[in-house]
Amino acid sequence: MTRVRPLPAALAALALVLSTSPVSSPASATPDGPRLERLDRGLVAARTEGGVFLSWRLLRHEVTGHTGTGLAGPAFAVYRDGRRIATVTDSTNYLDTEGGSQYRVAPVVRGRQGEASKPVTPWAGGSYDLPLRKPADGVTPAGEAYTYSANDVSVGDVDGDGSYEYVVKWDPSNSKDVSQIGYTGPTYVDTYRFDGTLLHRVDLGVNIRSGAHYTQFLVYDFDGDGRSEMMMKTAPGTKVTTYDRRGNAVSERYVTMPREDVRAGYSHSDDYRLSAAGYYEHVVEVFRGWHEHPEVVAGRWPATLEQAFGIPVRHTYPLSEADARALADHFMDVYAPSRSARNNLRAFAGFIVDGPEYLTVFDGRSGRELETARYEPGRHDDGLMWGDYALGRIEPGNRVDRFLAGVAYLDGKRPSAVFARGYYTRTALAAYRWNGRKLVKDWFVDSGWVPMSNPFNYPVHGQDGTSPTHGGLTTQGAHSLSAADVDGDGKQEIVYGASTVDHDGKVLYNSSAALPPGSANPGAVARLGHGDALHVTDVDPARPGLEIYMVHEGATSAPYGYALRDAATGAVIYGGYTGRDTGRGMVGDVLPDEPGLETWASLPGGTDAAGLWSADGRPLSTAIPGTNASIRWAADLTTQIVDGAQDVTPTIKDWRRGTVLTADGTRTNNGTKGNPALVADVLGDWREELVVRTADSTALRVHLSTEVTGHKLYTLMQDPQYRVDVARQQTAYNQPAYPGFYLASDVDWAKVPR
Repeated sequence: MTRVRPLPAALAALALVLSTSPVSSPASATPDGPRLERLDRGLVAARTEGGVFLSWRLLRHEVTGHTGTGLAGPAFAVYRDGRRIATVTDSTNYLDTEGGSQYRVAPVVRGRQGEASKPVTPWAGGSYDLPLRKPADGVTPAGEAYTYSANDVSVGDVDGDGSYEYVVKWDPSNSKDVSQIGYTGPTYVDTYRFDGTLLHRVDLGVNIRSGAHYTQFLVYDFDGDGRSEMMMKTAPGTKVTTYDRRGNAVSERYVTMPREDVRAGYSHSDDYRLSAAGYYEHVVEVFRGWHEHPEVVAGRWPATLEQAFGIPVRHTYPLSEADARALADHFMDVYAPSRSARNNLRAFAGFIVDGPEYLTVFDGRSGRELETARYEPGRHDDGLMWGDYALGRIEPGNRVDRFLAGVAYLDGKRPSAVFARGYYTRTALAAYRWNGRKLVKDWFVDSGWVPMSNPFNYPVHGQDGTSPTHGGLTTQGAHSLSAADVDGDGKQEIVYGASTVDHDGKVLYNSSAALPPGSANPGAVARLGHGDALHVTDVDPARPGLEIYMVHEGATSAPYGYALRDAATGAVIYGGYTGRDTGRGMVGDVLPDEPGLETWASLPGGTDAAGLWSADGRPLSTAIPGTNASIRWAADLTTQIVDGAQDVTPTIKDWRRGTVLTADGTRTNNGTKGNPALVADVLGDWREELVVRTADSTALRVHLSTEVTGHKLYTLMQDPQYRVDVARQQTAYNQPAYPGFYLASDVDWAKVPR
C-alpha cells in the first residue's frame, strides 16, 4: 500500500450566520444566511433506571456566546406536573430522579421566563414506536410473491407546527440494484405524524423500478412558507392516496401527465416493464434501426453490427427482421457470453428502458400534486450510449439509471433541489427552486456522452465526455452526493464524488493524481474516480476550511483506494493506494485523545488493511470501527458506530466502551450495508436519534440517547449543511449527516458558528 501526502492548500475560514424568528412565523430569506424551517422546543421525556430523562432543543437564534463547555444562551426552567423543579444553565437535558407524568420547559433570559414548550408525557423507556401501515403483499408478472419492509426515512415539518413528520419509503422484498435482473414490486412513500397518523401514500407504480438507486425523495421547505414539500421522480401510473384521521382512504389521484404525452397515447395504465421476451424484441428493434443511429450515421460507430461483434459481415443494411433476429441471437447467445459468463441476457427481465419520466412536487401536508415536469436528463436509450454494453459485463439499464438527489443553498439563502443522473459515464445534474407556484430551473449541467468507437467493446470509464466545460465529471461521482460551502463564499457547492460543481453550475474542480508504482500505468495522471462512500465536514480543525474523505473502487486504475482531500481545491491531503475496490469508509471522533476526526476504510474480503488514521495522516491502528453508519450518541461529543446488517440486531458501539445500545426487535436496511432508516437530530438536544424499523415493519422505533451531557449546543438541524445532509441521507448508499463546522470532543466553542 503506497501512501502519498501532498501539501494542503489554504482555504479561507468558513463563517455562517443564521437569523431565526418565532415558530409561528414562516421562514424567510434574510441577508444573513440560509432560510431554515422554524422548530419548536422538541422536548422529549423517557423513563430510565435513574428517573425520567428530559432533552430539548436550544435554537440557534437564542445563542449569545460561548462557555468552556458549550454555547451560552438562555437558562431553562423545568416543570414537572405543573411545578417548577429545576433550572438548567449548562445544557439542554435533565434527569428527574423522582419522576412525574407530564413535563414542560421554558427559556429564562435575564430572569424573565419565555414561552413554555408543549407538555410531554414520558416514554416507557428509551425508545418510542411510531406505528406504520404496511402495504399489501404482491406478485410479479413472473409469479413471484413479494412483501414489504420500511426502508429509508426522511423528516420535514409538513404542517408548520414546528415538529417533524416522518416520510417513509417502503421497499418490496424483491427490490434490486440496477445491475440485477428480475421484476420488482412498486415503491411506496408514506407520510406520518409522530403519533402514527398516515396522511398520504405515494404509489410510484410499476414504471418506477424499486431499489436504492431509483427513488431519491427530497423532503424540505423549498418555498419558505413554513411547510415542507416532497420532490421525487415519478412516471405514468404514479398516484397519491390521502387518508382521514381514522385511516380511511378519502381520495386517489394520478400525477398529471403532460398534454403531449396524453396525445401520444401514453396512459396511467401503461406497464413498461420488459419481460425476457420483450427485451429480446427490444434488441431486435434496436438492431433493425442500426443504420439510422446518429453515431453510425456520423461514422463514429461501426457501420455494421458484425463489425461491432468482430465477425464477418453477412447481412445487408437496413436489416430485415429475419437478419436482425439472427444478429440478436448471436449477440445474446454467442457474443455476450464470450465477454463474460455472467452475461445471461436471455433472462433479462423487469427493467424499464422506455416510457415517460417525470419530476413531481407534492404538498407535504395534503399530498396534493403541485407540479409535474420532465425528468432531466431523460434516459435517451437502454444504456447503449451510456456504456452499458461496452464492457465485459453487459448490463443494460445500469449506468443509465443511476440517480442521486440533494438539497443545496446555491444562492446562500434559498434551498434548491438537485436531481442527477449518471456518474460512471455521462453525468448530468439539474438544480430547481420551487417558488410556491412552479419549478424554476437554476441550471442544468451535462458532461456529454463518452465518445466510443464501438459501443459493444470500449473502455468507457475514465474518459471525458463531449462537453468542453463539464466533460471531466464522468466517472467521478459517488453513490451519494453532498452540499457544502467548500470555498467559503456563503453559497453551497455540490460535492459530486471526486468532482465539485460550484453553486452556479460551473465545475469547481475534478480531482486527479498520478498513478503510483504497482498500478496499471505508473506515473500517468488519472481521475480519483467513483466510490461508494463520501463524507464532507471539517475533519482537521488545524487546517482552514472543510475536507472530503472518500473511498474509491477503481482498483489498479485509481491513484487511491481512500483519500482525504481539501474541499476547496480537491487536492489530496493524504491517502493510500490499495489496488482494490475499497468499498467502505467513515470518519468520526472515535479516539478523543487524538485531535481532529479519525478516518478509516475497509478493504474487500473482510480485511482491515486500510487501517485507522489521524486527521493529519498518521497511522493509529490496523483495526477499525464499523462502516455502516455513524451516530453522535455519547455525552462527550465523540462518535459512535451503528453496527448490524440483514438479520443481525442493530447495536451502537463506542470504540473504547463497547456496545452502548442494543436495539432489540429491530433491523437495519439495504442488505450488507446495514443502514438505519435515519440517523438525525430530530428530537431533544444536539445528539442524534437512531431510527430503525421493527423486525416486522409495523413501526419505526426511535431510540433516544439518555446519557446526561454537560454540553450545550443548538440543534444540529439548524446548521445549514447538516440540515441538507439529513435531506439527502436517504439517497442511494446512505451517508451520515455532518455539520459545516468542526464538532468533536475537543471542539473550540468559540469557533462554532452562531
